[in-house]
Formats: sequence, C-alpha cells, structure tokens
Amino acid sequence: MKPTIIILTFNSSDSIANTLAAISSLSDDVHIVDSGSTDNTVEIASAFGARIQQHPFLNYGNQRNWAIDNIPAKYLWQLHLDADECVSDALRTEILALPDDPGCDGFFLKRYLRFMNRTLKHNLAPTWHMRLFRDGKGRCELREYDQHFFCTGTTARLHNSMLDDIRMSLSEWTYRHNRWSDAEVRELLGRSLEGRVESKLSGDVVQRKRYLRSQYDRAPLFLRAFALFLYRYFFKFGFLDGIEGLIFCVLQTWWFRFLVDAKLLEAKRSSAPAPTPQSHP
Repeated sequence: MKPTIIILTFNSSDSIANTLAAISSLSDDVHIVDSGSTDNTVEIASAFGARIQQHPFLNYGNQRNWAIDNIPAKYLWQLHLDADECVSDALRTEILALPDDPGCDGFFLKRYLRFMNRTLKHNLAPTWHMRLFRDGKGRCELREYDQHFFCTGTTARLHNSMLDDIRMSLSEWTYRHNRWSDAEVRELLGRSLEGRVESKLSGDVVQRKRYLRSQYDRAPLFLRAFALFLYRYFFKFGFLDGIEGLIFCVLQTWWFRFLVDAKLLEAKRSSAPAPTPQSHP
C-alpha cells in the first residue's frame, strides 16, 4: 500500500520538517493544505517535494473535508496527518506491508503525545484516530474542536503508533486552547448531531469515546473537570509521566475543561451568543 498523504498546516515551521521526513519513504504523493502561514512553513514543505494548496481556514472539520473533496489523490488510500504528527518507523513499515485491498476500508491508528520534550505514556496514552482510509470512504466530523474522522465501511486497527510532537511554547499552547475553549462552548451550546460520530458504548474506539464524553457532559459543571483530572492523573497513572505529565494534566484536563465550564456558565447567565469563530487554527 502507498497512500496519498494530506497534512494541514498553519505556521508549522517548528514541526513540519520532522513530519515530512518521517513519511518521505511512505509515499511520493504528499499534499499540504495551508491556511495562510506567515512563517516559512510553505518553503520547508516545498523543499520536501510536497504539493501546496492554500485554503482559508473556517474550522478543522471543514478544512479536512475540503481536502478530501479537492485534493487529486494519486492512490487508492489516504493518510491524514497534522503538521506535528510523526509516523514511527514501525508504523511506516506496517502500512507499506499492507495490500491495496486489505479486506477493510479504514484503519484506526494509535497516537502518543510528546509534550515539553517528553513522550507521555499515561496521559491520554494512547488515543485512537481514524486516519488511514480508502478513497471515498472517509469524512471528518463537522465539529469545530476535537473532531475525528470516521469511515463509512469496515474498519480495523494497526499495531504501531504515531507521535503528536507538540513543539509550540506554553504561551502559544495556552493561547490556542483559550480559542479552542470558545469552539467547545459553541459545540456544547449548538448540540448539532449532523455529520458527527455516533455515541455508542458497544461501537468502535471513537464511538466509545463519544459515549464516555456524553456522560461527562451530563456531570455538574466544574466538578467534572476536577474529577477528570483525578481520574487521568491518579487512576490512569498520569503521575508516572513526571513533571511534564503534571503540567500537561493540569493544563489540558483541569484548566482547559474548567475554562470551558466557566465560559458555558457565562454564556448561560448573560444569554449572550457563543464566541465568534476564529479564521485560523
């Protein structure tokens, strides 16, 4: 199997070279969908031989589906990555060993996080994502935040993993999560079910995640953020990821989720409209 590879970028100069180097022997059909980078992301990608497409950013779901609909894929399979996601050597070998007709239409890949130069083995480790699918069989949820791809055919899992190598500063990380909290509030206030992964306890790994998330959404504001922190840090052994794991768990689990709840409360009390979407990632 050789997949067409599609990568979204926006000011990704810190990470895009590593991402492209990791997939250099996996495919000769690599496409970058950039949303107006002002650094040298495009120049770096062009030097690796990637084909560049510019498309204005509305939200991640829209951007990914635009890529699916408009990129002229050379191969029968598509692999979708973020600009900071690196395919491991073992995963690259596993994909190349697959036949063009492996008996299913999509594969879930597991992903680990690298945060502050440490690979986290317990915090959100691993998460599963539908990223490799047959052309015409995959779409992305119409969500502004925490969107997943889904496959309209049969699915399977691959054994090896990719790495989400977060290289941005904490200032940039918190800046983006503050904007993503606005997107999450819009999602929670909108409650649209169109173009979403089904919430199903007996379903695949992403459907089960959506079911558990629906239970979290029913829990009391603020208390649920604290409970999630306790669950991930202590019951899921997040403390074994050292000081980097503590920082990540406090910021991503407690601070971010607490901020979402605070903005939800603010919106409900003021009857104000949800925050306006931003025009970049």
